[in-house]
Formats: sequence, structure tokens, C-alpha cells
Amino acid sequence: MPKKMFVIFGVSNILWMVFVVSQAIKVDMFPDESKIFAQIGDSVSLTCSATGCESPSLSWRTQMDSPLNGKVRNEGTTSTLIMDPVSFKDEHQYLCTVICGAAKLEKAIQVEIYSFSKGPEIHLSSPAEVGKPVTVTCSVPDVYPFERLEIELLKGNHPMKVQDFLEPSEKKAQETKSLDVTFSPTDEDIGTALVCQATLHIYDDDSPPKVRKTTKELEVYISPKDTAISVNPSTRLQEGDSVTMTCTSAGLPAPRILWSKKLDNGNRQLLSENATLTLISMRAEDSGIYVCEGNNPVGKDRKEVKLTVQEKMFTVEISPGPQIAAQVGDSVVLTCDVRDCESPSFSWRTQIDSPLNGKVRREGSKSTLTLSPVSFENEHFYLCTVICGQKKLEKGIQVELYSFPSDPEIEMSGPLVNGNPVTVSCKVPNVYPSDRLEIELFKGESIMMNKIFLEDVSKKALETKSLEMTFIPTVEDTGNVLVCLAQLPIDEMEFEPKQRQSTQILYVNVAPRDTTILVSPSSTLEEGSSVNMTCSSNGLPAPKILWSRQLSNGDLQPISENATLSFMSTKMEDSGIYVCEGINQAGISRKEVNLIIQVAPKDIQLTAFPSERVKEGDTVIISCICGNVPPTLIILKKKAETGYIVLKSTGGAYTIHRAQLEDAGVYQCESKNEVGSQLRSLTLDVKGRESNKDYFSPEFLVLYCASALILTAIGMIIYFARKANMTGSYSLVEAQRTKV
Repeated sequence: MPKKMFVIFGVSNILWMVFVVSQAIKVDMFPDESKIFAQIGDSVSLTCSATGCESPSLSWRTQMDSPLNGKVRNEGTTSTLIMDPVSFKDEHQYLCTVICGAAKLEKAIQVEIYSFSKGPEIHLSSPAEVGKPVTVTCSVPDVYPFERLEIELLKGNHPMKVQDFLEPSEKKAQETKSLDVTFSPTDEDIGTALVCQATLHIYDDDSPPKVRKTTKELEVYISPKDTAISVNPSTRLQEGDSVTMTCTSAGLPAPRILWSKKLDNGNRQLLSENATLTLISMRAEDSGIYVCEGNNPVGKDRKEVKLTVQEKMFTVEISPGPQIAAQVGDSVVLTCDVRDCESPSFSWRTQIDSPLNGKVRREGSKSTLTLSPVSFENEHFYLCTVICGQKKLEKGIQVELYSFPSDPEIEMSGPLVNGNPVTVSCKVPNVYPSDRLEIELFKGESIMMNKIFLEDVSKKALETKSLEMTFIPTVEDTGNVLVCLAQLPIDEMEFEPKQRQSTQILYVNVAPRDTTILVSPSSTLEEGSSVNMTCSSNGLPAPKILWSRQLSNGDLQPISENATLSFMSTKMEDSGIYVCEGINQAGISRKEVNLIIQVAPKDIQLTAFPSERVKEGDTVIISCICGNVPPTLIILKKKAETGYIVLKSTGGAYTIHRAQLEDAGVYQCESKNEVGSQLRSLTLDVKGRESNKDYFSPEFLVLYCASALILTAIGMIIYFARKANMTGSYSLVEAQRTKV
């Protein structure tokens, strides 16, 4: 029983502590409302704060546990949920949870979304005209929720239509809702205002709704009517007279007045946009029907009047003359001048009524036809027609074309090389007429060739004509001048120049030859010596010198472009074939030299096999190896009391079979060539055998036989290696010196 009481008492204490703590903690929410309304695109901040707890834990969630789609910022006892910008994803009930120790409190706030950011827009299906139906559309763009929207259209203070949109939306989306009203305007509607008022009832309580209003003044039009023309002094005039015509037209807004003249093809030529049209110095061609038109945005009304102007006598002159020669691509101006006619009418045409392909300009009593640039389409007989009143005169001019714009062009098939045939071409570009062309080619004062193109069928096109000739240039031709003379002799046409020429000085090239190499002091040298190799080659122009080294694969590796190739301190790896090339525009000449670098013997290896300490009766091989290039002479010697005894060696190896005590001593190897020599020596120690030993035990016999076989094999290998080395080498003594 006491245990149960203790447990109950303990639990009661814990509940009492939780109750006390929960009573002390207070959670506040800002805004301090159960529901707020946020417009799409705006920024909303929800702030939750806890009092009565030093270190509360604050968190946010939606009632449906949807993603927050916002940023949470906690600072001490305050937590802020920021949604920026607000979207449909943010329409939820949000819960702020506060945990303080074992106590947990929550506070909720509902976020409702709406969109009502733009005012209504008023549009008319057409301009409002008295007596004609027109539809007015009042639209509210990007609204949500549209089932709470109400649109009202008023004309002045009089309602025209009210519409709401109570049907529920199928999806959360911004929509544009509109209201249409069709009516026929009257005169009383002029100046009246159209008012479109949109109301969005987003609040559930008595709070005022969101209201937006747009006002547009109603512009009512009256189509033009009662158009009239007054003419002063009269509709019948003489050449040189003046006339003033005034036009009026009624309408709303006031019609704009346009004056025009009817042309022969039925079209109208606009003359003026003023109510009054004044024509001075009238001419016969000014006769015709003049039209006054009053128009405004809803219609137009016309009135016509006919003017008649009587003519006078006149004369016509055309320049620059009855005939003109024009070069293709130039600019030609033909001028037609009228006298004794105050108001002449000009027109230009070709005799065969081809297109003019030119620009006509009127300057008082003159008319000009500009052909720019002149082309084959302009080669015609042109007629200038002048009408003064009822009279008509024509004057003509012949335009002849030619093309001879540039000097001839001299081209060679390749560089001029002494003794090699070359083709020279003399071209005359863009010439016309080509059947009149003559080309002559001179070398100095001697004519080489001429050509006349009379047999060519001339066509209306720019052509390039040429003369070609092949000759063999010589050195004596250098400095001579090639002259290409082109002539276009058309006597019946006056133009300059009728001949053109081009010149070119001949420079004859001579291919490189007699290429030689001078090696100083010699092409065979000791390592460390210096050598200069100088190359020369004859040709015109002077050949350029290029030194290269021939690689093992036969390719050439460029080294220098100087005439002299120098090595200050040669090395054995500098040995090889060096190639000198003389190069100019006419060809290449090549010469090569073999540079040999000799090296004194070095790195001698003198060895005794199997050892320098052997026993009496053993087989010993004394070998000497030197890997120099060029190969060296190997001499093996043994020191005696009277000097050194030369041993008979094979391939630098000397074999001692069954060594005796007298075979012990100093052995010397001398390696020498033309450059120098080097010595190496070793001491062979032969120990005698003891008499009580069984020198012919089975084990010793086997060892002896194996050693003999191994030593024989090594000797053969050394012999054949030395023989192969000597076979692939050459002797500087026996080699024939290079002749360059």
C-alpha cells in the first residue's frame, strides 16, 4: 500500500510540474489573427514567439504536413516563417509548435491566397458611332478566386450590367473574367464616361471587399456628310492662271480634308491635306478632275470638281547632242529643255519602248534622265516627249556603250628561270565591244605577238580577252621590259582613251648550282676539336643557304640558315652526314659531307676468369674489352724480367690451360688507335697444390669439366662479339678521307 501511494504521489508531482510549466509558457502569433489574406506575388511573414521559457524549441508545419515552401529564421524565443513570393502552394493552415522541456504548445493561423493586382480594362469592339451598335467589354485580368468576383458596368451614373461568377473554379489558377454589353450610342452619349467596377469579396466577416475601378470617356463619332467645294475664280482657266478651291465637310470629330487629282489610270494623286487648295501658273496638263474628301475614324464623304486649262506654243532641245558614247558603269545625264511653255509635261521612253532603267527628275522647264550606272540595258535611242496644253513634241538621242576601264594585266605562268619555257599572258578585262579589240605584246622594242579579235562574235556582255605566248627566257633578258598594248579603235564613237598599256620589267632567275662545301681543318677530327663547314652556291637571285643533318631514317633536320656551320668543341655524337642546300625561286642544289669525330681509347675492362687467384692446374681466361668508336687495337702482354711479352690473343682474350706457377705475374692490356692509347694491368696469383690431396677426386673432376666448358663458351662469346664489332666498324687509318 505505501508503494502505491508513493507512485501516485510521484506521478501527481510530475503532472503538477507539467501543468505549472504549461501555465507559465505563452505562445503569441503575429499577425494576431486566426486567418490572413495574402496576394499572389507579395511577401508574407508569420512570427511566432514564446514567453515564459528561456530556451524554447520552435518549429513550423502545415496542418496537412505539406512542404513549407518558405524560409524559417529562429532568433532566441522567436521564429519567423517568410513566404516570398506568395503562391498557390502557400495556401494552408500553419502551426507553430513550441516545446519547453516536457511541455508542448501549438498555435495556428490560416493563410488564404487571392489575386487582384490589376484594375479592370475597358475595350470597345469598334469606334462608337451614333446609331450603330457597339460592344463594350470590361475585363479583370489575373483574378483569384473568381467565384467571389463581381463586375459592374456603368454609363455615367446609370448601371448597364452587373455580373458575378459564382461557379466554383476547377483548379487553383489566375483567370481573366469579363463582362460584355452591346448598345447603340446617341448624341446624348457624347462626353459620357464608361465606368467598370470590379469587387472581390475575399473576407468572410463584415470587412470591406477589395474594389478596383477604371473610367474611360466615351468618344462618339458622326460620319462626314454635306461635303461641298467652292472654286475661285472659275473652273475654266488659261495657262499661267491661278485657282483657289475650298472644301468643307460636317462630322464628329471634325473631318480631315484631303485634296487629290484623278489620274488617267483611275488612281488618285494626293495633292494637299488643307481645306484650301491653291494652284498657280496653271498648265494644260493641270486640267482634270479634282476630288475633295472629308474623313474621320468612322467614315468618309467626297466631292469632285473639273478644271479645264487651255495651252500655248513651245520648243524642245535635248542635250548633250544627238549621240553620246558612255562607258559601262559610268553615269550619264540626258537633259530635255522646253522653252515658251510655262507648264510643260515631260515623259521619257525608248524607241522600242523598253524599260528606261533610269531616274527621271523634273527641274522647272527641264527634265533629266539619269542613267547610273550605265549598263547594257541602257544602249537605246531615247525620246523625250513634251506636252504643252494640247500640243506634243519629241526629241531623240542615241546612247552608245563601250567598256575599256582598266589597263591590261600581264601574268606569268611561273617564275622566270633561265632556260625554262614560260607562258606570258596579257589580259584585257571587262572590254566591250570585244570584236574591235587589238592586243600587241612587245619585249623591249621588238614585237613578240599581236592578236585582233575581229572574228569573235560580239555579244552584249563584258568580256576578258587575252593573248598568250610561250618563250624561253635567258639571263640577257634581265632588265628588259615587257609591254602589253591594247587598242579599242571605234572611230564613230568619241571617247578617251582608245588605247591602254601595261609594262613589266623582266627578272630572270638562275637555279642554284655549283654548290660546294669547304671543311676546315678536316672532316675527320679528334673529339674536342673545332671545325667550320662553309657552303656556297651560285644562282640568281643569290640562293639562300640551309644546313641540315641527315637522321637515321633518312629525313633531314634543319640546323642553320647561315653559310658557315661551326662546332667549337666536337663530340663523338656530332659525327654524321651534314647536308647543305642552296635554295631560290628557281630550284634547289644540294651537297653533303660526312663528319667523323674520333675518340681516344677509354673505359678498358681487363678481367681474369674465373678469378685473379687460381690454383695450379686451373684454366684461366684473361680478356680485354674496349667499346670505342672507331675500334681500337687490343694487345695483351705479360711482364717478364726483360720487359713485356706479347701474348697471342684472339678477340682480346688469352686462355691459360692448366695454369702453372710460372703463369703467375702481371698481365697488361694496351688499347690504341690513331688518336691515342690506354693501359690496364692485373696480377694473376697461381697457388701450388698439396701432395697429400687427391686432386682427381670425383667431385673435383666434375667441377673441372664444368669450368672448362664454361670458360670455352665465354671465350667463344667474346671472340664472336669482338669479331662482330670489328665487322660493323671502320678504321680511321684505312678510311679514305672525304673529298668535298
